[in-house]
Amino acid sequence: MKNIDLIIFDLDGTLIDSLDDLTNATNHMLLLLGRAAATREQVRGYVGQGARRLVERAMPDATPDEIEQGLSHFLVYNEEHIVDRTRLYPGAMATLTALHDAGKTLAVVSNKNVALCTKVLQTLGADGFFAAVIGADSLAERKPSPEPLLKVLHDLNIAPRRAAMVGDSINDIAAGKAAGMVTIGCTFGYGDRQEIVDADYLINSVPGLLELPLFRAPED
Repeated sequence: MKNIDLIIFDLDGTLIDSLDDLTNATNHMLLLLGRAAATREQVRGYVGQGARRLVERAMPDATPDEIEQGLSHFLVYNEEHIVDRTRLYPGAMATLTALHDAGKTLAVVSNKNVALCTKVLQTLGADGFFAAVIGADSLAERKPSPEPLLKVLHDLNIAPRRAAMVGDSINDIAAGKAAGMVTIGCTFGYGDRQEIVDADYLINSVPGLLELPLFRAPED
């Protein structure tokens, strides 16, 4: 595990499966506004660029006032039910433990608001692994901008070539590449596989991270 010192993870669709809770929050909003419910697969396509973008995608014909109402309904419900059905992906806890025990520095950069990121990680018992957590509202720009990744690199004094970005969407891969980092795409997440085809590596599960040559201990 000598090549990479820092691993930055996306959250939804990478470390946690939150799609059921996001679907419930979306449908709560839609029903309050007199609209038809969305399917789980439809909501999968709405995720990736924060709550406002999700609301806009769910109601493409909405007025600005309806978007604001919808966003308020979504955020209130989502915070109250943030971990009703959300879980870490299989093997995620063991993988984080292995990386942490190997001396790797871990961080989260998400397009979910930082307070919600922290709440999810705390509730799932995974908050202690991360040296930094950055959300959509932490900085002026969010992924696919490299700004939040560069902020983590700067604060932790780690060179981009010694860091990897792990995520399931084009936002994660684009941000990682723009920051000069190794990129690792998660095929099991919410993004379409074509979104992550340009990643340096692909993994089919969180534990698959440990099998990459970047992290695998050299043979004697």
